[in-house]
Amino acid sequence: MSDVAAEVIAIIAKRIPGQKDDLNPADKLTELGIESIDAIDMIFDLEEKFDIEIPYNANSAQTDFSTVGDVVRAIEQVLARKAASA
Repeated sequence: MSDVAAEVIAIIAKRIPGQKDDLNPADKLTELGIESIDAIDMIFDLEEKFDIEIPYNANSAQTDFSTVGDVVRAIEQVLARKAASA
């Protein structure tokens, strides 16, 4: 697992009600108990951690992330675009 993936998973784990130490990419965010407001807060945490902007519709509580793996891939893609434009 990459450092980025590990850091993303750690941020997601902070948003899960209760304790879950063994997150995997197939875990669905809703099944982990992450509601829409938690997802928005998670996005803010990820943006701050990686100094990036994650595209999402702030007028909708719905996010494009369904699973832990979706979040990891999205962050890796944003970071790759940022590195390519630097």
